[in-house]
Amino acid sequence: MTLGPLMVDLEGTTMESEERQMLCNPLVGGVILFSRNYESPEQIAALCSEIHELRTPHLLIGVDHEGGPVQRFREGFTRLPSVSRLGDIYDINHKKGLTLAETSGWLMASELRAVGIDFSFAPVLDLGRGISSVMKGRTFHKDPEVVAQLAHAYLAGMQRAGMAATGKHFPGHGSIEADSHVAMPVDERRYEDIFAEDVLPFERMIHYGLAAIMPAHVIYSQVDSQPAGFSAFWLQEVLRKRLEFSGVIFSDDLSMAAAESAGSYSDRARAALQAGCDVALVCNNRAAAEEVLSGLGEGFIDDPVSQLRRVRMHGRHPVTRAELHQNPKWVRAVHSVTDYDESPEIDLPI
Repeated sequence: MTLGPLMVDLEGTTMESEERQMLCNPLVGGVILFSRNYESPEQIAALCSEIHELRTPHLLIGVDHEGGPVQRFREGFTRLPSVSRLGDIYDINHKKGLTLAETSGWLMASELRAVGIDFSFAPVLDLGRGISSVMKGRTFHKDPEVVAQLAHAYLAGMQRAGMAATGKHFPGHGSIEADSHVAMPVDERRYEDIFAEDVLPFERMIHYGLAAIMPAHVIYSQVDSQPAGFSAFWLQEVLRKRLEFSGVIFSDDLSMAAAESAGSYSDRARAALQAGCDVALVCNNRAAAEEVLSGLGEGFIDDPVSQLRRVRMHGRHPVTRAELHQNPKWVRAVHSVTDYDESPEIDLPI
């Protein structure tokens, strides 16, 4: 069975019989986990194992685990600082900032891989301009060049841990105040300005081997009337052709308020996939997921190229938590991250 184009979620810390049936639907290709699915490292490892055993190739399992305000699993995992802290450190000492970014990427990915998670939706590549409230603490820096450098180091750490990286939110969510979870943000800047500034980190990361990208639920009104995640211009003309991106394109959650303009949930999923997404996320709404599974099944033909892209998101370098915790590198990484999170000022005599 191939991996389908839909990513759905679960209600609780265990998998119910109807959820098993849903995950065996050939249209489903992955599961996204949330804090409500987490109880302990042992419980989440068992849940991931159960999900992986359902199908071959196994379903993808992803989670939002950026650090700072967005970290789904906390008790039993290292508390990851906001990546904006890495930008602060970089401003004091470039080398130290980059080293800690790589360490943070490796630690985040290693701890998730040790419980069976395939990937985290990270890193955020948006610019930290202080405009978007929903991006507070989630961005590396306001300078696109610095974002690209820190994200590259973070990517290298993730890759060494066996995890593919997902850059978000293309082409950039940092210049809009509205939160796309509850409203429809509109960015009125010119295409040339967006491409020269916000797109730069994405362009660099694509050349560095970025495996996946998530577009923003934002309308860039001088470019296209559709939000980027439903825009063939942004996804195909810019991302695929101009930037030559060949990885996975994940839609943002189709249950968000900013996705309502695309119509019913089935219409949203179909529109996202037709625009160029390889995976459509339907989260926090079981009825919506069931509607999409029912409605999309009528006449939908999956793209074989998309199927190949999705398989590449599987995690590599499997490791147990016991093995990870016995690794001196993990011990050093935890100390490094704890130190830079707690210190109000960084003493870096390098």
